[in-house]
Amino acid sequence: MDAPKKLWEWGPYFWQNVLFPCKNETQALSRVKLTSIVLLVILPGLLLYPTISYYLLEPDEGRYAQIPREMVLTGDWVVPHLQGEPYLDKPPLFYWLVAISYHIFGVSEAAARLIPAIAVHLTILCIYLIGRRSLGERAALWGALLLTVIPGFTGVARLLVLDGLLTFFVTLGLLSIYESIRTPQFRRFWWYLGATAVGAGILTKGPIPLLLILPVVIAYRWISGNATSIPRKHLLGAAAILCIINFPWYFAIYLREPVFLRYFFWEHNILRFIKPFDHLEPVWFYLPIVVGSVATVVLFPLIYFRQWIFRAVDETPYRTKEHGFFLMAGLWCIFFFSMSGCKLPTYILPAFPPLMLALGHFLVLSGRHRTKLVQGGTTFAWIFLAFAIHVVVPWYAELRSPMGPQNVAQRLQRADDEKVYCFPRNVDSVAFYTGRNDLQSLRSKHSQKLVMAIENDGKALVLFTHSHSLETFKQVLPPHMKVTEAMPARHQGTGFRWLDGLIGETPWGLCDIAVVERIDNK
Repeated sequence: MDAPKKLWEWGPYFWQNVLFPCKNETQALSRVKLTSIVLLVILPGLLLYPTISYYLLEPDEGRYAQIPREMVLTGDWVVPHLQGEPYLDKPPLFYWLVAISYHIFGVSEAAARLIPAIAVHLTILCIYLIGRRSLGERAALWGALLLTVIPGFTGVARLLVLDGLLTFFVTLGLLSIYESIRTPQFRRFWWYLGATAVGAGILTKGPIPLLLILPVVIAYRWISGNATSIPRKHLLGAAAILCIINFPWYFAIYLREPVFLRYFFWEHNILRFIKPFDHLEPVWFYLPIVVGSVATVVLFPLIYFRQWIFRAVDETPYRTKEHGFFLMAGLWCIFFFSMSGCKLPTYILPAFPPLMLALGHFLVLSGRHRTKLVQGGTTFAWIFLAFAIHVVVPWYAELRSPMGPQNVAQRLQRADDEKVYCFPRNVDSVAFYTGRNDLQSLRSKHSQKLVMAIENDGKALVLFTHSHSLETFKQVLPPHMKVTEAMPARHQGTGFRWLDGLIGETPWGLCDIAVVERIDNK
């Protein structure tokens, strides 16, 4: 291909002739191997399912266990509620699935965590079953194995947060839409499967799947010269699928809570991206997170980048357009969330499936998957992750749970007839374990409102969630109100001073509990 004469032609030229000039010589439609399926059922399954009944981690797991519990309790499947109040931050698909799990298995941590665990497992299987079509069976297998053993994916996405389920839908949508346009002949099945996955992702966490997939597909078609024709009727059909999946609930929530559309789309999506009001982090925030996420196999990406820089193109047969698509998809996810002002570590989970698929492709085509370093390193990574998931995480969860200290748990279980307030943050796992949905939360700036509420009640149990909240609150109490009972929430410690200093002396989200009452009538 001759050097381009127009500026906008340099992007495709550079992509096709410098970055990814190799032709795909793998057997793209190689058969699914039974041994590979068995491996990808057993190895992730042993990590995901045996230990899912440990204490909920505050604040996210407590919140996302409590909302479906209240959904089951009230029978309201349209408006999610938290502590009896509408919770409009997210769409309901994740809550629905957890609530269904509660109906089948009963309300428990295990029933709640089963949903993200299944989502993680399905994501790993998607990488293999669909990824093999473009990169070959062996490359897809190694991509799925790498995804299984990196702590930043399997160890995190299995937690009770929305991002694991979102990652499954984004991965399924990305792989399916790519399959629909990968060859010159447009394939309708994969197109509509991808549209269905994107629609479900929108019903899980809003428009994020569109923003993670569409720019990649559009950029890839331009930069790689992909000319597969997508008939207009199928573009409209995909839009119809998105509407069919999402419109009923979005319309129903609008009728019940008209504020939802502006609050969710404007404040919780657009404003949080361009003018964040919480979780403010610098633009480089995700760099150490990505490195830490692949820590157990970090040598593999280092070898990959070294070969990119120092090896000639004819020595890098993995640099195909298919490889470029998955690499671009993963890097776009990291870049997109890095540009957002609001950042949380779990946001970039959708980046790992395509990146690990590209890394698996490299290991296989370079022959490194046969080396002792790669095979031994992958085995070590699985063992390390198994120990962390089955031993360290449950131990840590009990240590940091508000219900962990025995005296605190017993006191909270006896509070059935008492009014309970949280100050200044929610402690939703307490509501989950005590079977309540009426814990009210007031921020520090509303301390006088809390005083007035307790004065009207006569007596209340207050959960103080910051280390100095109790002492600060005592200073604003009027003379006729007193703290008549106080109990610090402290764990017993590990016996290692350095570890206790690192972990902290109190559970997550609870420092003290106290009974405050009006005494002028005594």
